Amino acid sequence: MSFMAVGLYLKINSGNPEKVESYRQVQIKHFYNSLLEYGLEKDGSPEPTNWLDTLGLLKKLIQSKRTRRKVIFIDELPWLAGPQSSELLSELGHFWNSWARKRKDVFLIVCGSATSWMIDNVMRDYGGLYGRITESISLKPFTLAECERYWEYRGFHLSRYEIALTYMVIGGVPFYMDRFRPDRTMADNINSIHFNKDQARQEFKDVYTGLYSSSDIYINVIRLLGKKFYGMTRTELLKAVEKKGGGHFSDVLENLIDSGIIRSYSLYGGARKQTVYQLVDFFTLFYLRFVENSDATSWRSVQRSKPFYSWAGHSFELLVTGHIQQLADALRIKEYETPFSWSGETSDGEGAQLDLIVPATAERAYYICEMKFSEGKYTLTDEDAEEFARQIDALRNSAIHKPSHSIYIALVTSFGVTDSKHRSHINDIVVMDDLFR
Repeated sequence: MSFMAVGLYLKINSGNPEKVESYRQVQIKHFYNSLLEYGLEKDGSPEPTNWLDTLGLLKKLIQSKRTRRKVIFIDELPWLAGPQSSELLSELGHFWNSWARKRKDVFLIVCGSATSWMIDNVMRDYGGLYGRITESISLKPFTLAECERYWEYRGFHLSRYEIALTYMVIGGVPFYMDRFRPDRTMADNINSIHFNKDQARQEFKDVYTGLYSSSDIYINVIRLLGKKFYGMTRTELLKAVEKKGGGHFSDVLENLIDSGIIRSYSLYGGARKQTVYQLVDFFTLFYLRFVENSDATSWRSVQRSKPFYSWAGHSFELLVTGHIQQLADALRIKEYETPFSWSGETSDGEGAQLDLIVPATAERAYYICEMKFSEGKYTLTDEDAEEFARQIDALRNSAIHKPSHSIYIALVTSFGVTDSKHRSHINDIVVMDDLFR
């Protein structure tokens, strides 16, 4: 690393010019100190007070390096830029276009946790950095298999059930996983994150303030989606937040999708397709359900309660939909089109809801995937058998069904199913272990 600087997180009233100027000077001071740490020699010149002079010193530092590659790493660029970000972005664009990009040995890496800012000001910006991006990396949460390896590396000896349950509480986010201690039970670790409620509330606020500059509209959308597990359409969201349609609201939804906080999926009703937006961030879902407006005092008080099983059933569905490739592998599906949800009616006019359909191209098959969370083997009920029959009938009689395609019922559950008279109603079983592949 030839040079590294990290933007400093500071709260600022952007409407106060004096405060804005003070903010800029603090960031420049920290950047200058980093230049000195990485070998910039003082020559008696005054310290820089603007980004033009500061990046001029960065150029001087890089020119002094004798390594084959000169890597410049700037972390938390949105914090470094601050409320009047145009100055730094303009000078950084000039630094790159007028000098750095002409050299084959200089590599500039920028990153930031404020996803929407990075997208709007770097990836989709039409200024000096436009078209200059060689590669972009969007960090994704760990998969279950990666979580298992991480926990083992940390000295935890967890069952896969406990790993999956913890994933449903905090997601596969290393930032939260790193705060867990191997000398404590998972219940105690979850308590330390979620049930220190003042700390959890601040964490929730900081997450969305850090990700998005105008966090109120984002939090409003998140709270609305938190009340509707299967999501809402754009029209429903606009009506709920009492906003008119427009590009800004589309940007809000796009930024939330790019951040991995929500997802959009296709919901077919009869032959009509709608785009639905669903909250899929596990930390946020658990926080809204059991922390923010709940009397629950600990993870132990939550487990095995009626609200727990409702939450766990929904979260298990999200866990499965987040591991579609592992699901397809377990079902031996070689090629598949984009999975979707569908609601419609049977030939007798009864309603049917299919939460996940995986269209297998090569197999000419539709896999209706039913997810059932359970602490042990799941026992199929009469109601389950009736529901499977409704789903098959409704899909077969729908406009989206191709006559050449067969229909299969796949049950995805924690530990499989018990022997029962209804076992023959399902064609395949996927267990939790399959999702760890």
